[in-house]
Amino acid sequence: MTPFFLELVTLTDESRRAFEAHPVIAESVARGMSVERYRHLLCELYHVVWHFNPVSAAAAARLTDAHRPVRNFLYEHMHEEMGHELWVLADLHEMGVPNAQALAYQPAPDTLALLGYNYWAVEHRHPCAALGMLYVLEVIASVYGGPFTAALKEALFLQDDRGTSFIGSHATLDAEHMARLREVLNTLVDNAARAAVVESATVNFHLFTRVVGAV
Repeated sequence: MTPFFLELVTLTDESRRAFEAHPVIAESVARGMSVERYRHLLCELYHVVWHFNPVSAAAAARLTDAHRPVRNFLYEHMHEEMGHELWVLADLHEMGVPNAQALAYQPAPDTLALLGYNYWAVEHRHPCAALGMLYVLEVIASVYGGPFTAALKEALFLQDDRGTSFIGSHATLDAEHMARLREVLNTLVDNAARAAVVESATVNFHLFTRVVGAV
């Protein structure tokens, strides 16, 4: 049997390529973006990051002992991700957006759709759908986060990690997390869990493309 991680990569590669090929995303990875658009992106990312742990917790609460490795992985990962939305707020502050303004920001419909789908999927598809969400976020961070951060620093003349602490750090952190995620995904043997992860990854790639492409 083909390891599920490889199957997931193959089945969702078209969706990943669609993200990569989007004109706004391709331009941003190559040349960065204006400060106004970057502020907008960070405001949207704040909501994505804030809801990551609640979605993961909802999934972990619904997993049975048949998926104990997944549940334990989610527990560990939630601990590691705790408070990361504060990094986004710190970057917004560095970019001239005070916390009160950032917290009052209303996320775009595509961001709301992304969040709503992830909550729905872990409840109505399969709790393992959270792994599809996680896979997409880590692929995007580890593959595109580094080039985007470098381009952004050059475009906005940013020094060190000023204003880029969240995206820049996750470009490194999520490359390390991917090895552990690969192990956990390969523990999935039942078709329902696998199908939910594939669907979740496909939908998350699609909606995250819309979120970033609209800034």
